[in-house]
Amino acid sequence: MSKIRSKSKPQRRRVVFSFRAPEADVVALVGSFNDWDPRRHPMHNKGHGLWKKTVALAPGEYEYKFWIDGQWKEDPRNNRTRPNPFGTSNNLAAVSIE
Repeated sequence: MSKIRSKSKPQRRRVVFSFRAPEADVVALVGSFNDWDPRRHPMHNKGHGLWKKTVALAPGEYEYKFWIDGQWKEDPRNNRTRPNPFGTSNNLAAVSIE
């Protein structure tokens, strides 16, 4: 008799990130979920300088920033931060199970 495995992967949740940068040419979402690679999650200008990106993340806590025209920027709408080794801070995003 074989055992039935009840362990399933946690359900990923859609998380929307946004940043207002009217003068920007290129905006990317970077963080611990994409190895801090600005090429993996380019954001899209939805008009009037509002950039958005939706990503599917498993439950947990993630560090992130925005890469705007080659410059690191913190999320001004999120005051949850953690110091990083470069003397600045990263924002924190928590994805719940429910």
